[in-house]
Amino acid sequence: MGLAPRNARVHALRALARDRQLRRESAEVLIEGATLIAEAASAGWTILEEFHSSAGKPVVLSEAVVLSDAALERIATTEHPQPNIATATRSQATPLNSCSTLLVLDRIADPGNLGTLVRSAEAAGIDAVVVTPGSTDPFSPKVIRSSAGAIFHQSIIECELAELRIERFRLVGTSSHRGEHYRECDWSGKVAIVLGNEAHGLDDDAPIDTWVQIPHGGRSESLNVAMAGTLVAFALAESRSA
Repeated sequence: MGLAPRNARVHALRALARDRQLRRESAEVLIEGATLIAEAASAGWTILEEFHSSAGKPVVLSEAVVLSDAALERIATTEHPQPNIATATRSQATPLNSCSTLLVLDRIADPGNLGTLVRSAEAAGIDAVVVTPGSTDPFSPKVIRSSAGAIFHQSIIECELAELRIERFRLVGTSSHRGEHYRECDWSGKVAIVLGNEAHGLDDDAPIDTWVQIPHGGRSESLNVAMAGTLVAFALAESRSA
C-alpha cells in the first residue's frame, strides 16, 4: 500500500470512527482493541479489515495492514490507542415480531450508559435492545467499548415507540415518582421495558401502558439510568425463570 492510498485509508477509518451517518449507510463499525475484535468474530460479525502497530499482530485475519503509531493515533477515539483496530459488518437485528422481551432506550444520550445497558440486557437474556431516534449511536466506538463486547451478541433495533405498539408489546415505563414497585409488576407476555433520557426521563404523554418505580432513600431524586435499567431487566428475567 503506497503512501497516498494509505493516507486515504487512515482518513476513511477516522471518518468511520466519528461519523454516525457513514456507519449507518455502510453498516460498518470500527472496533478498537484485540479483545473486542476477537469477540466480534466469535459472535459471527464479519471482520473486513485489520490494522495493527509494528508491535502488534493480526487477531483474526491472516493478513493485516501495519500502521504507524501516528496513524493509529489519528484513527483512535481513546487517549491511549490500542495497537489493533478493525472494521466489521454488523450482524442483522432480530425482527421485532420474533421477540418477547425488549429493553427500550428512549433518547439515551450518554454512550457509557447505552453501552452498559446493552451489556445488562445481554446478561439478563433480553431478546433485543431498542434504541429510539434522538439517542446516541449504539454502534459508536465508545458504546462498543462500554458494552464490553456484549453488543456483538445482543440484537440492536432502531425504531420509534409507536412501532412497538403495532407489534403488540406492553410498554412498561420507569419513573422516579410514580407506578408500582418494579418487583411487583406483571412481566408476562410481550413486554418492553422503556427507559427515558438521563436528564428528562420519559415524556408524560409517552405511550406507556404501565409505570414502575424503584423505591430508594438518600438525597438523590433517582438512580442512574444504567443502574435502574439493570435492576428492572433482571427483575423481568427472574420472573420468567420462576
